[in-house]
Amino acid sequence: MQAEIIAVGTEILMGQITNTNGAYMAKQLAALGIASYHQQVVGDNAQRLADAISLAEKRSDIVILIGGLGPTPDDLTKQTLASHLNLPLVEDADAMAKLTARVKQQQRPMTPNNKLQAMYPQGADVLVNRVGLAVGAWIKQKQHAYVLLPGPPKEFVPMVDHELLPHLAKYSGHHEVLVSRVMRFFGIGESQLVTDLGDLIAKQTNPTLATYIKDHEVTIRVTASGKTQTDADAKLEPVIGTIMDREGRYFYGYGDDNSLVKELVKALAATDKQITAAESLTAGEFQAALGDVPGVSSYFKGGFVTYSLATKAAFLNIDARELAAHGVVSEFTAKAMAEHARQRAAADIAVSFTGVAGPDTLEGQPAGTVWIGLARLGQAPIAQVYHFPGSRNDVRKRAVMTGMMMALRSLRD
Repeated sequence: MQAEIIAVGTEILMGQITNTNGAYMAKQLAALGIASYHQQVVGDNAQRLADAISLAEKRSDIVILIGGLGPTPDDLTKQTLASHLNLPLVEDADAMAKLTARVKQQQRPMTPNNKLQAMYPQGADVLVNRVGLAVGAWIKQKQHAYVLLPGPPKEFVPMVDHELLPHLAKYSGHHEVLVSRVMRFFGIGESQLVTDLGDLIAKQTNPTLATYIKDHEVTIRVTASGKTQTDADAKLEPVIGTIMDREGRYFYGYGDDNSLVKELVKALAATDKQITAAESLTAGEFQAALGDVPGVSSYFKGGFVTYSLATKAAFLNIDARELAAHGVVSEFTAKAMAEHARQRAAADIAVSFTGVAGPDTLEGQPAGTVWIGLARLGQAPIAQVYHFPGSRNDVRKRAVMTGMMMALRSLRD
């Protein structure tokens, strides 16, 4: 049995985004023993997409189309495949209800192009989108199976894992249960992680390990097959235990749609602690990330953005002469910002950020030099200096995530 992947999107052809979905899909096919000898990338053009589908049919049993399911005029994948198969598009009631609720929440009218997201080729099995709005589909017609999947990775990965893999396993005759666990790591690069786990990766059979680079972090997907879920879980646990023994200091949580900030809020809830922050170079990004997590208001009442020495002194009640003597980019300032923010917000824990995001130097310190402070109720504040590479935005993003990891470790200790 052979499968062919067709990635749809002019932005892929133009090199504006990388086709990470194709690589992810290929690894899942390999885990099921489904051969994949060809991949195609097609722009947002109905005729060229139809030609690509016809070509795939000549050499593959399963045709997997990724992307182009959204509401914009260049999202043509669903319509093109339906036309190719002479199938009308019909509405999925659950998806339409979800879409209607979203439109109502945003207080905007429902447009015809939006409704396309809740439609699928008649006779197909709907693949539920757990994150977004555009449904996917599994279509069996004569000697071929066809798959429609969304392009955004945050929607694509959960749909593959939870909706598509059972169809593929059954269709390919792979009757065992597949169980995957996604482990998320921050503070270590993919190359180092692969080196540290080289023996596990080299000897992998069942379970299998696959590493992926995310936004300044790395994930490992550990997948096992077994006669039952209990059997598969039993195969997973020893491998996960070995990974944790070696890399546990960088591990922060499980799950495709998890994140450092979500884990931090979970830890705040578990310990019933209040958090605050004092931000200089990050200009409120840490606090904005906290604010994106539902329910955080129970554990985060507010914080401070203090760019200049004057605002650091005024907002946080730090001695201006001491600040001037030590400078912005200093251990003293990071500690003072964290502790004074904690006191003024009456919080249990506080994180501070000060340094040089770039592109210019500051106080003789190169761009990327960042001090991050941490203060806990009843403990002396601490601070750590980092030298982050990359652009100004990269430095700020890495700083925010590092501050989250510091706070998370402190709450878990």
